[in-house]
Amino acid sequence: MSQHPLRTIAQLGRMIRSGEVSPTELADDALARLETTGRSLNAVATLTADLAREQAAVAEEELAHGVDRGPLHGIPYGAKDLLSTAGVPTSWGMAPFAGRVIDADARVIAQLREAGAVLAGKLAMVEGAGGFGYMQPDAAWTGPGKSARNPDAWAGGSSSGSGSAVGSGCVPFAIGTETWGSIHIPSAFNGLTGFRPTYALVSKEGAMALSWTMDKIGPMCLTAEDCGLVMQALAGSDASNGRSPASWFEPPPPASGPLRFAVLKGAAEGVQPEVAANFERSLQVLEGFGTLEEVSLPDVPWSDVAHVVIQCEGAAAFEDFILSGQRHQLTAPEDRTGLLDGLVTPAVDYLRAMRMRQIGMRAMDDLLRRFDAIVAPATAFVAPPITDRFDAWFGVYTGESLGAVGNLCGLPSIALPNGPGERGLPTSLEIMGRAWDDAKVIAIGMRYQGMGS
Repeated sequence: MSQHPLRTIAQLGRMIRSGEVSPTELADDALARLETTGRSLNAVATLTADLAREQAAVAEEELAHGVDRGPLHGIPYGAKDLLSTAGVPTSWGMAPFAGRVIDADARVIAQLREAGAVLAGKLAMVEGAGGFGYMQPDAAWTGPGKSARNPDAWAGGSSSGSGSAVGSGCVPFAIGTETWGSIHIPSAFNGLTGFRPTYALVSKEGAMALSWTMDKIGPMCLTAEDCGLVMQALAGSDASNGRSPASWFEPPPPASGPLRFAVLKGAAEGVQPEVAANFERSLQVLEGFGTLEEVSLPDVPWSDVAHVVIQCEGAAAFEDFILSGQRHQLTAPEDRTGLLDGLVTPAVDYLRAMRMRQIGMRAMDDLLRRFDAIVAPATAFVAPPITDRFDAWFGVYTGESLGAVGNLCGLPSIALPNGPGERGLPTSLEIMGRAWDDAKVIAIGMRYQGMGS
């Protein structure tokens, strides 16, 4: 991999305002990097060259005339290819939809445009956001996503292109989505900081639906500070009850004493040795500004419930596609029969899962109200080889995880790189908070990374 300086949004913003670099220069660099490095990693679905240069020129002119839209003004970014973009193809990672144009901007695309950000490209993703049950990395018409840290390793899914594009320095941030791991896993595998907001904090208007009650949209960046800058532009959803976006993301007041961290019991078991060792070192860092208490999750079959919800809602969302026979055009062989079980799942199973979910959400909130956050490894292992099937990894490493519970309950969570693991690939720490404590979770992430008091 060619070397390229990885600069944060905050750094680039200072460079723009000092005159060291211009928005048009940043856009041209991002486009060149996406065309070369990005495509070599199978990270690119569509370059938006004309749009990027147009938006960059507008940003440059506005700044020259004293119009400053905030920290994202003139900053290039990439968007996962399930966010609709006017005049630009939106494929959802699926071969039958390659080249399809949904001629409207998703709400988050419009919000980022208003913030002055520059869209440099639509980024590759696992077909259907992974909902069809893929079991190996080659599950997109763009090819298997390759890690920015090692092209022989998987970039993670389903926001694979978002992970490798940011990790390789093509763009300083990207927008990903998560239903169950699709921000955190590619962030972990590419050494990024990824933030999954509270469910409904960010509008899903104009985004592909996989699971209406579990889909979330969030930033994938180099630092927690950058995640906070992007969230300032994105926060405030259709369910914002009249509050301004900024009011959703006001920094929490300074803590009067040490923070209280719950540590997931068994989190360092059933994981790679390097993951466990790096997690223990992360706990030492957290102990420097907080207390640690080991806890167990409430006794709920989190993974089983999440699976039923996604299968049923995904089958409903893609019913016409499945029945039309277009599923046979999908890239991964296992995806061609995916979600069929969701079409025949009894309604009583879905309703039972939703009732169990409500019980679990109340129990989890009761647990988290005693703490500022709960922590665990973000993944049990580093990025697997791109040639391996997932059952060689997911079936072997079985450590306790926050993935199912966090996504099912819609809780805010941040994944932070915390050291090298097997084959020199990065490992990651997850910090998850109570619903609507998004700003606090990011503030903790900043403090962990040495950027906050």
